[in-house]
Amino acid sequence: MAPLVSTIEIARPPAAVFAYATDPSSFPEWQNDVVTVRMLDGSLFSTTRRIRGAERTMSQQITQNDPPHSWAARGIDGPIRPHATITVASIADGTRSRVTFTLDFEGHGLGVALVPLVRRQAGREAPTSYQNLKRLLEDGK
Repeated sequence: MAPLVSTIEIARPPAAVFAYATDPSSFPEWQNDVVTVRMLDGSLFSTTRRIRGAERTMSQQITQNDPPHSWAARGIDGPIRPHATITVASIADGTRSRVTFTLDFEGHGLGVALVPLVRRQAGREAPTSYQNLKRLLEDGK
């Protein structure tokens, strides 16, 4: 299955967008399903998400960090492991940003059967999170 890809434009310079959008500690502010994020060692962090009414915690590792252009993280434990990429491009002479989000999931064990359900849920919910990010940044976050 192809990953979920969404693109939005944000009326803020790439450095500001990148700094906020790729900071795991800001995820609860713009991603509706994120309850908490805890930074671990180096490039590792854990995210607790509300999934179908239950809270699930997963560990993720930042696998790419090239400010202000691209960032990626992948799940390293659990039955369903998200893989996310954020790419920020400068537009309008650097006053605006085009942000592309790529989201995919890898199932392990029982998670293999659940990946299609998780993909559908993410496909419905992720656009709202991206609009939250846009609103927060354009309102001066």
